[in-house]
Amino acid sequence: MRTFGLIGFPLSASFSKQFFADKFSTEGITDCKYELHPIPQAKEILDLIEADPKLCGLNVTIPHKVSVMPYLTELDDAAEKIGAVNCIAIDQTGEQPKLRGYNTDVYGFEESLKPLLKPHHQKALIFGDGGAAQAVKYVFNQLGIPFISVVRNAQPNAVLYSSVTKEVLEEYTILVNTTPLGMFPNLESFPPIPYQHLTDQHLAYDLVYNPEETQFLAKAKAQGASMKNGLEMLHLQAERSWDIWNKQI
Repeated sequence: MRTFGLIGFPLSASFSKQFFADKFSTEGITDCKYELHPIPQAKEILDLIEADPKLCGLNVTIPHKVSVMPYLTELDDAAEKIGAVNCIAIDQTGEQPKLRGYNTDVYGFEESLKPLLKPHHQKALIFGDGGAAQAVKYVFNQLGIPFISVVRNAQPNAVLYSSVTKEVLEEYTILVNTTPLGMFPNLESFPPIPYQHLTDQHLAYDLVYNPEETQFLAKAKAQGASMKNGLEMLHLQAERSWDIWNKQI
């Protein structure tokens, strides 16, 4: 029985556990199980591996996406450049376990975004500059799409929300929310931009998926913009984890 799981702290409702339970059931996979591991310290990953020689892979969520990295043997290019890991492949066949870290948010975001891009989608605004924003930046760099980070408090290489004017929105037609604004239970919050200047030329993408339509997306849709929430990205990055664990990439 191969085992997989999710590390983070605390862990309550888990998309990953339900996703893999459904996947194993639907696809008739009977030799695998997926468990939650609410570990307060990232270094406890070593105890998990020692306790379970069949542990083949882990997903990683907050607060361990960065703190787990010193315990890994190697990183893929995206994880190294972003500075965060959300998937670990574990090889316990040798004398010492080998742990390779990946960032599957990159794959999930890119594959869900690309079908939506039109010729006029040339530049992007990224709301927020946390860990999720780094994956979005990586993808835009890969796609050759210039971007500006938009934040609440002044910091290098970013502008304030007050700088997002009608003229900026005419030029930057891809809008990506990487903040928790609008996420349950804070349903009434949204990035503070002048939505009245959005048009049907804009694409609004929200990494939040609960609720399905945030205030950010609703306000953009009301102006005719196309929109997308983060649910497909979540499914894609979970499938990517499975491919990594089964060496299918």
